[in-house]
Amino acid sequence: MRSKNVLKNTIYELISQLLIIIRGFIIPKLIVNTFGSNINGLIVSITNFLGYIVLLEFGLTPIIKSQLYKPIANNDKNKINSILLSTNKFFNKIGFVFLIYIIILLLVYPFIITNNFSISFIDSLIIIISLSTIFEYFMGMTYKIYIQASGNSYLVSFIDIIVNIINTITIIILINFNCDIVIIKLLSSILFIIKPLFFYYYVKKKFNINIKKGKDYKIENKRDGISQHIAYVIHTKTDIVVLTLFSTLTNVSIYSIYSIICLGIRNLVKGITSGIDATFGNMIANKELDNLKKKFNLYEIIYFSITSIIYSCMIILIIPFIKVYTNDIKDANYINYLFGLLIVMGEYIYGMRLPYRALIHAGGYFKETNTGAWIECILNLSISIILAFKLGLIGVAIGTLVAMIYRTSEFIYFSNKYILKRNIWFSIKKILILITESLIIIFISKQIPYLNNINYLNWIINGLITFIIALIIVILINSIIYKEEF
Repeated sequence: MRSKNVLKNTIYELISQLLIIIRGFIIPKLIVNTFGSNINGLIVSITNFLGYIVLLEFGLTPIIKSQLYKPIANNDKNKINSILLSTNKFFNKIGFVFLIYIIILLLVYPFIITNNFSISFIDSLIIIISLSTIFEYFMGMTYKIYIQASGNSYLVSFIDIIVNIINTITIIILINFNCDIVIIKLLSSILFIIKPLFFYYYVKKKFNINIKKGKDYKIENKRDGISQHIAYVIHTKTDIVVLTLFSTLTNVSIYSIYSIICLGIRNLVKGITSGIDATFGNMIANKELDNLKKKFNLYEIIYFSITSIIYSCMIILIIPFIKVYTNDIKDANYINYLFGLLIVMGEYIYGMRLPYRALIHAGGYFKETNTGAWIECILNLSISIILAFKLGLIGVAIGTLVAMIYRTSEFIYFSNKYILKRNIWFSIKKILILITESLIIIFISKQIPYLNNINYLNWIINGLITFIIALIIVILINSIIYKEEF
């Protein structure tokens, strides 16, 4: 069943991520134009600080999913209920920790900000932005994990699609009616509460799950998974925090615009791996090593072919897009060529790791890869702080890039040696081909006379030209090198 749902999960996830990307471009631009870069920087900064707790659930999510694969395959309702009961108890504890963290932010955060915002205004935004997350912890997260582990991730994506469409339309209407930013964020948060409520009621009725019938269950590798993800959260949030503490909210806003594009592309690429971990997890649980090697080899080729096109286009088109996107923003200069290149290179390296990370998570290898997560975190944090004083945005981008290279290398090495039990050259060869394709795409694109990027239409035309060039090059090269697989 999981194999049959992989394509469905992937399609829905890609649609969901495309809508999130579109929303990510529309809403911040409206906020910057209406309320200014400082307000946008404040919202980004608050969301980032809340994210240190918000993302903790993902430290447990892959662990729970890896332990649910076998009982779901065997339809063992008793074990499923027991696992979900323990999961729910854990998330309730995290929910209470989150409430305490919110109180701390309410007391401390207003004094970190150097701009002249009132304490009541800042605290109101903190409370409002955190609302949907509170409901996630106390109602929806446990049931969302079950849906994903059962191979039905498309249901999660479908609800995301509906809520994001409604939310985006609502915010656009409110901004056009000149509503206060506090009211806009409040209604936005209320709409996002729909998601955890749906997961809660849907799973109980559709899958006949009743966690009250469960017994105490010890979740294996829980500490390692949480520890690893705490390191990941610190790593991913380092740049915004460093800029908040050692730079300005304007720089935070500039960073956030580039980050919207990078995060959108990252999530789009992640969509390609949506649901595949359930398939890998099933193979690993059943010890189907030969089948796993064969399927993963094919998956690598497909995945790298797609990402080669995506990231090559991103390198070429990001600055032209920023120029068009920020053309009417006058309170800050958003054009930074070197920063744009560095941040995209970091995302490129991150994209390379995703197939291997999916494999590691599917197999539940959290303890074995825990140390690497903290090395990545420390590398990013220390380099970013040291370089931020003199280089600002460039400094934090360098810190992220170095950390990304280290962690991605570890994922590739571990997956090949301990899970696939094959020579690492199988992956290195594919990555070298990926990089070569990108260099050829960039070189050829530079020889093409593009239209001036003075509006979105010209940028879209240029983007289509770049995409076609990338598509042709990747198909030609891969059809020769991977003739048998093609």
